[in-house]
Amino acid sequence: MRIGVPKEIKANEYRVALVPAGAAALVQHGHEVVIEGGAGEGSGFSDDLYLEAGATILDTAEEVWATAEMIVKVKEPIEPEWSLIREDQLLFTYFHFAASEPLTRALMESGSIAVAYETVQLSNGELPLLTPMSEVAGRLSILEGAKYLERFYGGRGLLLGGVPGVLPAHVVILGGGVVGTNAAKMAAGFGARVTLLDISLPRLRYLSDVMPANVNLLYSNRYNILEQIEQADLLIGGVLLPGKKAPSLVKREDLKRMLPGAVIVDVAVDQGGCVETIYPTTHENPIYEVDGVIHYAVANMPGAVARTSTLALTNATLPYAITLANKGWKAACLEDPALLLGLNVVHGDVTYEGVAEAFDMEFVEPEAVLSR
Repeated sequence: MRIGVPKEIKANEYRVALVPAGAAALVQHGHEVVIEGGAGEGSGFSDDLYLEAGATILDTAEEVWATAEMIVKVKEPIEPEWSLIREDQLLFTYFHFAASEPLTRALMESGSIAVAYETVQLSNGELPLLTPMSEVAGRLSILEGAKYLERFYGGRGLLLGGVPGVLPAHVVILGGGVVGTNAAKMAAGFGARVTLLDISLPRLRYLSDVMPANVNLLYSNRYNILEQIEQADLLIGGVLLPGKKAPSLVKREDLKRMLPGAVIVDVAVDQGGCVETIYPTTHENPIYEVDGVIHYAVANMPGAVARTSTLALTNATLPYAITLANKGWKAACLEDPALLLGLNVVHGDVTYEGVAEAFDMEFVEPEAVLSR
């Protein structure tokens, strides 16, 4: 199979979907790898390294899209790329379809096959291709939140960990999954006062065993959320419903309860966000203010630490990419239930229920498309 890796063109996106070691592995399996020139530079991988690994460098993205049977990316195709997608072409990347109806319809109209990193799911519920970036984004959310708490940016002018005689900042985290757990660890390490809310009592019990003493755990309900955001200096949104739009837990009217200059970092923005007033921003213009509260909503947060993110992501995605290339998408999905759950759009049909629900579209069972 010919696998293509175009350069990411989303604003300030420096990650790449395949490192030279991954290209070499695919070549060793008998596949051809074509890389757009400069695709790896943002993560510190030169074209020469890909050439040494046995890949071919092409001058333009158009050439990569036109010749590859499978496209491997990091972020979802954005509008300038939609016309390049070919019928029957396999795309393997993050899509977050439930947050974008235009993207969903573009992939449906293309007749391609979309396997989404974020919905590949193991039998124990783990999301192996989302976890690495959730780890990065969770930790990064605290670094960014700490920065925008500075007075220069309109924040409350607080040092996250305080100093002797001055209380540390209060960090409230919605969701105790991978994002929330990593955010809590990072915030606790800085010495902040941390409150983490989740709706799963088993998860809270587990976290009580592994979290440091300055992380308090609280059952998540509307009353407790409102009580906590009134005290929050930094609010982290880390709620995830796999493949579905995130629930809106903080309403527009709730912002009036928050402290002036408080900061919200909504990591769930990729899935529509769990704060009603959130909308995606970029690394160039990451923040905006609503009712005196700073909102940070960069939709590709891990791109800021591209080297770390690329290595973490490709460690997880490469085995699945090799399986798809070796067996083809139908056989791979038939043999691996986790990959089957990654099928989101196939030849114009929506094959992931959460995406169909988001836009009131017809849902087609993924097993049905495999039998065609």
